[in-house]
Order: sequence, then C-alpha cells, then structure tokens
Amino acid sequence: MSTMKLRSMLFVPADNERKLAKSVGSPADVLILDLEDSVAEARKVGARSTAAEFITTQAAQLSARLFVRINPLDTALAMGDLAAVVVPGLAGILLPKTHSAADIVRLGYCLDALEPRAGIEGGTVRIIPVATETAQAMLNMQTFAGPIPRLAGVTWGAEDLSAAIGAVSNREEDGNWSPLYTWANSLCLCAAASAGMPAIDTLYADFRDAAGLAAACRASRRRGFRGRIAIHPDQVAIINEAYSPSEAELAHARRIVDAFAAQPEAGTLSIDGVMVDKPHLTQALRTLGLAG
Repeated sequence: MSTMKLRSMLFVPADNERKLAKSVGSPADVLILDLEDSVAEARKVGARSTAAEFITTQAAQLSARLFVRINPLDTALAMGDLAAVVVPGLAGILLPKTHSAADIVRLGYCLDALEPRAGIEGGTVRIIPVATETAQAMLNMQTFAGPIPRLAGVTWGAEDLSAAIGAVSNREEDGNWSPLYTWANSLCLCAAASAGMPAIDTLYADFRDAAGLAAACRASRRRGFRGRIAIHPDQVAIINEAYSPSEAELAHARRIVDAFAAQPEAGTLSIDGVMVDKPHLTQALRTLGLAG
C-alpha cells in the first residue's frame, strides 16, 4: 500500500462551511474534517451531511487529501458517521480514543462493508488512529506489532489522556510535558515504527506562537516524527517546511547513497572523516524518500 504524504494534517470543523471553503486553498497535505471535539453535540448529525457533500464536491480537486475524524467507535455516533462520510473522494478516517490496534481492525471491517456500497475500490480508505488518548491505549501500545491493514500512520494526543486519568494539567510547572505524556510521545514513535508507518506528532496549541511551533517541529523531526497535526491554517506552512529535508540534508544523503552504490560490498565507509554504516544508509534513503 502506497505511503501518503503526511507532513501536515489540518483540522477543519465539519459543520463550519466558511472554514471548509477556506481550507480548499490550504497547502496542508491532509485536511481532517472533524465530527468529534470541534462540533457541538446538537450539530453532530447535521455535520455528517456537510462533510459528505464537501468530500463529494472536492473529490477531484483534493484527491487523496480528505480525512474525517469520526466520533469514537464505542459511542452511538460512530456508525452513523461512517455511513454518511464513506463516499468517493474520502482518503481516510482519523480514529479518536483508540483503545488498541483491535479498534483499527474493527474499523477496517466496517470500511470493508461500506466501500462497495459507495462504489469505492476495496481497501482505499486508510486509517490513522490517535493512539494514546485513553488509559487502556497506553497499556496496549504493544498491539501495534507488525503490519495492520489500512493503517497510514499513527498519531498521539495529550488532552484526552489528561481527562482520562484526572490530571489537572499535562505540563509540569516549567511548561514541559509531564512524564506520562513524554512516554506517550515515545510510545507513538515505537508503535508507528513497529507497524512500518510514519509517526505524526500531536498539535501545538498556541497557534499564534510561530517561533515556538517551528522549534517544536524541529525537535519532533529529530526524534523521528514525520509530520504534525495543525489546528490553525497559519501553522501549515511552518509545519511543512520543518518536516521537509533541507538541501544540505538531501545533498549529504545523496553522498551516502552514492558512496555505498560505488562500494556495495562495504560495511562501513568514511565520508568527510566520519564513519558511516548501513543504518546511515537506511536513514539517507528515508531522507531522499521524504523529498519524493
């Protein structure tokens, strides 16, 4: 299954037609039409048809970029959400409050039934779970061992986890993440790698702090994340740049690849006086892959 471009994933409330219309021009790699937290309870059912109409209308222009965050699988809303939004043009589902990888499999079975009804080729609609929003999820991250059908990436969240465990805040007094959330961040990286998919970092809440966002994205990419959730259109360009390799990185990666191509029997090589080995080659190929 092909890898999606997932540097930036912009949330758009599915009941807000003005924001939906504005999102069409966004450079975000993915638009997430939200039926969950950003939509008031009384508007959730109506938001389904607004989302479905937007997907149908924009399918040609926004091909492979439209996801929907449905309501959690263990709520009464989830099946109605899926029945409404699985229409031609839907690229994927963002699954909130996942308890384990079994929820992804369960959602996959639902999509197996809904795709033919909508005239969509089987297996087209992909899934990205928010993998750390419940206490059970944190104890079940080992279930992401090995490939999972339809999985396109793995992301994590801190706000709902705070509520689940009764924390007053998910930050320490100095502003840094508390240990549980640093752990959730790390588990997301491991779960994604174990499943062979990209890890997508959680949102940066202060959308007016461009410098803070850029710094957070640089640190996140160093740790292994391949993209980030955006909650405001102004965050997208910063995120795209941060998760794209620089010209200097690409040039260095090409040198490593070319050096091993010239000496395929070598286990280690020296480039500019620095030893490089096969893990460096793997990373270089990944860097070049990010550039398309």
